[in-house]
Parts: sequence; C-alpha cells; structure tokens
Amino acid sequence: MQMNPVGWFEIYVQDMDRARSFYEAVLDCRLAQLPVQGGDHPGMQLWAFPMHDSGKGATGALVHIPGCPSGSGGTIVYFSCEDCAVQLQRVLDHGGSICREKVSIGPYGFIGLAHDTEGNMFGLHSTR
Repeated sequence: MQMNPVGWFEIYVQDMDRARSFYEAVLDCRLAQLPVQGGDHPGMQLWAFPMHDSGKGATGALVHIPGCPSGSGGTIVYFSCEDCAVQLQRVLDHGGSICREKVSIGPYGFIGLAHDTEGNMFGLHSTR
C-alpha cells in the first residue's frame, strides 16, 4: 500500500444544518455541498470537509439519508489539530459533549474524544 489506508470517511447525521454548524464551528472550517448522483436515496445530502489534493490524510463528508441512523458504536474518525484542548472547548461551546478530556498518548501526541450534536463519537489528535 503506497497511501494512507483511510481514503474517505462519512459521518451520518439526522439534522444536517445542526451538524454542519457544529463541525464548522469546532474545526473552524467551511464544508462544501457535494452533488448527489442518481435517485437511490431521495433527500440524501452530502457536505464535504475541506479537501486538498496534495494534502496528507483523508477527507470525508457529513451524510444525511432519511431513515439512516447516526450515533456511537461505529468507526471513530480523528481530526488533526494544533492543540486538541482548543477543539474540545469548542465542542462544549457548540452543543457537543466530551467523552475523554485531552490525554497524552506518549510520543504520538495527545487525543480527546467527543460526541457531536448527532450522537456520533469522534476524536481529536494533536502533537501538543
């Protein structure tokens, strides 16, 4: 394998406006709506996190499909940041909750775990 093993991620949500607002505020970025092809899922919406063709890591999108559940218990996506304590505070400021405060993972930096406004658990990773 010559690339990072994760090429894309999707976070399923129930309320796209609320979820978009949450992630844009916590990660200080703007999501872009992606066109939905075909008619297999009426009402489906996709909003992508920023993408850089030459950047490291994976990108993905918030996904809303009517009748498709969201919440904890699935894959945990870790977002990279400078200091995860900053984003953990933003989680609280924007309606989310903290599952695990910032903790050292030794030479690999620090992580924190949080729940978004849709009940999905996600991680934050930083080197300081």
